[in-house]
Parts: sequence; C-alpha cells; structure tokens
Amino acid sequence: MTINDLKEQNLILLECISGSKAYGLDTPQSDTDIKGVFYLPKDKFFGFDYIPQISNETNDEVYYEVGRFFELLSVNNPNILELLNTPEKCILHKDPLLDNLDPNMFLSKLCKNTFGRFAMSQIKKAKGLKKKIVNPVDKERKGVIKFCQVNYENGSIPLEKYLELKGWNQEYCGLTNIPSMKNMYGLYYNENLNYKGVFQKTEANEVSLSSIPKGEKQEALVYFNKDGYSTYCKEYREYWDWVEKRNNDRYENTKSHGKNYDAKNMMHTFRLLDMAIEIGKEGRVNVNRPNREFLLEIKSGNFEYDELLQLANDKQNEMEIVFESSLLPETPNLNVIEGLLIEIRERLYA
Repeated sequence: MTINDLKEQNLILLECISGSKAYGLDTPQSDTDIKGVFYLPKDKFFGFDYIPQISNETNDEVYYEVGRFFELLSVNNPNILELLNTPEKCILHKDPLLDNLDPNMFLSKLCKNTFGRFAMSQIKKAKGLKKKIVNPVDKERKGVIKFCQVNYENGSIPLEKYLELKGWNQEYCGLTNIPSMKNMYGLYYNENLNYKGVFQKTEANEVSLSSIPKGEKQEALVYFNKDGYSTYCKEYREYWDWVEKRNNDRYENTKSHGKNYDAKNMMHTFRLLDMAIEIGKEGRVNVNRPNREFLLEIKSGNFEYDELLQLANDKQNEMEIVFESSLLPETPNLNVIEGLLIEIRERLYA
C-alpha cells in the first residue's frame, strides 16, 4: 500500500504537519513534513498483509497503523507523543474516533529516557559530522600494502618504502605465514617463481599468500596491521556513504557557520531536553517551542561546540532532578491503553 492508497480509500485517521513547522522553528527554507495515523482494510488487518507503517521515499511523510501508533505511545516514543499533541493549526485531518484520546494519559517517567536518549543521539550525530568534516577521507581507497611494515635495521619501515629501497615490485613478492606470530609473514622475492605478490586486487581485505619453494631465502618479516586496516575500511565506507547521502543544504550551512558540527542536530538536542523537563514538571507535551530565538541561534551556529555540550549537560542534570520529584507514573497504564485501542478497532471493523 502507498500513501495515495490510504487517501483514496479514506483510511487516514489523523494527518498533521510535523517537524519544524509544528515546533514553530520553520524558516523560509524549511520543508513541510507530514505524519499521520491510518487503519488497514479488514482483510489486510486480519490476514497476512499487516503493514505497521507507510512512508514516501524521502521519509518526510510517514503514517503509522493505529495499532503501531498506540504501541509507540505506550513506550513514550517522542515522535509519536509529538504527533498526538500536534497544535490545532497543524492538524489537517482528525477522525472523531480519536477525539476521546487524552494526550496526558500516555505520559510517564519513561519520557526521561526516551526524550533524553533521543537528545543524546542528536549530540552523537553532531559529533559524527564534526569528525567527518575535520577528518575527510581521501577518495582513493588505500590497499593492504599501506598497512604493512617491515623490520629494517634497528626498527621498522613501511613495506612500500622497503620495496623502493630494494628496487623491487610488489607483484614479485611472496608472503608466507609465520607460525604462532599473528599477522606476521615471511617476505620472499623472486621474479621467476610466480609469487602472488603482497596483494592481487586493490580492494583485497587480506594480503596474498604464496607457495614458497624449499631453500628460498627469507628477506624480511612483514607485519600486517589488520585491525588498523579494518578500521580504515569501515571509516572509508561510512564517510563516502555519508557524502553520497548527505543533505547538501545542511552540509553547506555547517560549513558556512564554520563551527564544524551539525547545528540542526544540536538545536534538536535542546528542544528535546526542554520538552522532557516540561513533561516532568507540567505533565504535558508542548510541541510549539516558546524559545524559538534561542533554538534558531543554535541552528545558525552562533555557539561554540564545547559551550553547547556544557549547556546540554546542565539541561540533562536538570531533567534528572525534575523526574526524581515528578508526579508522573513510572509507566503508562497499558490496560487502559489497550482498552482504547480495542474500542477503536471494534468501531472501525464493526
């Protein structure tokens, strides 16, 4: 099923503008995000074709099946609590079946962890981007030979340097395992014995091993830093996947403010921490943010990264204190929530 199917078959129970426009943090460049709730036709719900979630290709339109919606509410998922508490001006459609849902009945002290963990994940994303910007990875991928060292005189030198000093080509090298010495290899050289070289393909994950005839002279010991190479391959793949998929507008904004962190992620960190503190104190979710100017200053990169980390740490400590004395229950009442879901389903499929 697609979003168009939901609309054509009148299966949508709730449809709201979400994201920056619901938070009151939108700017002229902001996209319009949509979230909603739907129910399945009876045959799909009772059959094998249960679908918990439907979204478009860019994930800026996401709809949750009503059972999945209630399930996520029961664990105090921040996105779903925000959806249920969408400001009136951002609600595009709401079925009367949902009119009796009291948003506050779903709130509990679980919000300290769900909102807090989500906030910290935004800091992690901001840190990850900072690392990628400050430490770019060359497009040309390094091969295993770059991670090989050879014993030389009283120390070691890179294998490539050793081969250069000898005037040797890597394809005429032969490597063989050294028993009981992990990642250590004996190095042999002969242009007439069909050795396999240090590597056969530039994208190889291991050095090549050769069959060494008896009596051949071992020229040196080679150490292959396999763990270092594996780490490099992982970072290379992550970096260039990020380059391919990154939001170029956000990336250019990050470069323009010169602070080398994703300011939008940091803005959401403070939005989430503030919302958690309000939930603990007031027992309600305030989607539209009262401190728009401060949050947009963060988004514009007007703060130093370390300064924001300290502020976020202070907010997290405040959140911990607030929830210690909060009157919210430890967890939502699952029996009541399940009863509401059953009642809605019975009316939908009556």
